[in-house]
Amino acid sequence: MANRTAGDLAKFLGCPLQGENALLLKGVASPEAAEADDLIYLDSSRHRERVIRSSARCVITSPDLLISGKTMIVAAKPKLAFARAAAWLVPLSPIAYGVHATAVIAESASLGRGSVVGPFAVIEEEVEIGEETQIGAFCFLGRGSRLGRGCRLYPRVTLYAGVKLGGQVIVHSGAVLGCDGFGYVTDQGKHWKFPQAGALEIADDVEIGANTTIARGSLGITRLESQVKLDNLVHLAHNVQVGERTLVAAQTGVAGSSIIEADVVIGGQVGIADHCRLEAGCIAGAQAGIPSGKVIRGGQTVWGTPARPIERFKEQYGWFARLPELAERVSKLEEQTRKR
Repeated sequence: MANRTAGDLAKFLGCPLQGENALLLKGVASPEAAEADDLIYLDSSRHRERVIRSSARCVITSPDLLISGKTMIVAAKPKLAFARAAAWLVPLSPIAYGVHATAVIAESASLGRGSVVGPFAVIEEEVEIGEETQIGAFCFLGRGSRLGRGCRLYPRVTLYAGVKLGGQVIVHSGAVLGCDGFGYVTDQGKHWKFPQAGALEIADDVEIGANTTIARGSLGITRLESQVKLDNLVHLAHNVQVGERTLVAAQTGVAGSSIIEADVVIGGQVGIADHCRLEAGCIAGAQAGIPSGKVIRGGQTVWGTPARPIERFKEQYGWFARLPELAERVSKLEEQTRKR
């Protein structure tokens, strides 16, 4: 990794620099773990002392949080600038190099210029892989899959037949994309499998966490729009639609045919039943339970099971916490009534 200077970084970020222009930077770190040539950031006065004590000589900070004795890159949004700086200073390591001799690649598959394939990967017939895409060890790409430019598939990712990924999609280890959904019709004591013959389409710049599963549509399409970010251990069922820039935390499950609009935030361990709609900009807090067919209105924050507006949840939970005290009072009143 080539060393870059604070001046180079300030120019890249388009931010003013105060201090040593030629200061070399090698990496990024927390204030406590940083060495002299690491970059840190400050976005709250609560962390000012941590930054002052840090060995790091360069800090990204805001105009109202200037620090004496350090080289400063001054940004309106220090945390955002730091994230951009980290990607520039510390590029991602390659997943594979070249096309490994043990990879099994069908003759009808096509690999774009600069694409690489790791050991023991399997790429079936008619798969199309865009330029500069990286396929890790033991990945499986089913017949007719399509991958755009610059995708990164970490080891042991599985794409069932026909899955379509846009450009710059990141898929972490163990993820399974395009598997059958959970659909059955029951008659006379037997479960008959409902067709799972649809598709899975994932747009540009989506990131999918480790061991996440996304089912193909049953008769239609399961679709993730651009900039969707899924944590580890998320499950999306058949026909689910996820809008742009939506964030979904770990261990969330979304049942069939639910629609999640743009800019939604879903906390960890949220359960969303079938045919729900989460409108744009709403927030579902951790462990919220959303019953079948429910609509969460745009911009609303909900919590609890069944999910309800957070103000109501807090009020009801306050009363719930008082139940032992109230039960004791009721018992005393009942005792007094019997004595009369």
